[in-house]
Amino acid sequence: MNGKLIILGCGAAGGSPLITNRWVDCDPGEPKNRRMRCSVAVVTDQSTLIVDTGPDFLQQFNREDLSVPEGVIYTHEHSDHVSGIDELRFLQRITKRKFNIYSNRKTIDNLACRYDYMFQDRDNGFYPAVCDAHELDYGSDYTIGDIAFTTYELDHTTLSSVGLRFGNLGYSVDFKRLDDAAIQTLKGVETWVADCAGYNNPDNPVHADLSEIYRVNEQIGAKEVILTHMPPTMDYQTLRSELPEGYKPAYDGMQLDIRWP
Repeated sequence: MNGKLIILGCGAAGGSPLITNRWVDCDPGEPKNRRMRCSVAVVTDQSTLIVDTGPDFLQQFNREDLSVPEGVIYTHEHSDHVSGIDELRFLQRITKRKFNIYSNRKTIDNLACRYDYMFQDRDNGFYPAVCDAHELDYGSDYTIGDIAFTTYELDHTTLSSVGLRFGNLGYSVDFKRLDDAAIQTLKGVETWVADCAGYNNPDNPVHADLSEIYRVNEQIGAKEVILTHMPPTMDYQTLRSELPEGYKPAYDGMQLDIRWP
């Protein structure tokens, strides 16, 4: 079976440009430097699966003209990955059904506290619950619609984030380092989409830098590594010129092929 992963957004927490139109090191004349917050859609002929709904989710969903998703996976609880969850209420009004969301236990508990109205009926049913939550265990296989994936744990220093392998493609945001179990899960992928917000700073406390991505991929063996979660210190054309063969910066709207056995 074949599908595709669509990069809905490849920007870091502040997007690019930052508020007040600060482009930092990014060339404002390069359209691929305009980045929404990190999110992807996995699409097959039968199913759509969303990974993270950040503050730009409405624009991302409409830009790609996506189908109503079978489910939403949240990698972790940070606002740049979850604060568009309200958009699911408007999808509910169209579909007249709840949406299944999936994450680790800590993230589910955090979302249920911050967005309690999304999980509980309110006001005599005028505002019905929108989300049904399902816990993901690390190192396990799941299928949503016809989209199969395997989970693994990502060390984001202050918390744990959910990594995902879809057939021959791995998706890893946000992380500082990968443990042996995560590397074993990713071994053999042809394409690895990886957080590289640390860029050339190995002292970044919560995000991997380029040297870490290179080191880890020596073990994973991906032929193609796509960098994501990029702050405006990472200019698209500069990256294209300085990255070694097989490494590329992502851009919003980029599509990557997925193949399942």
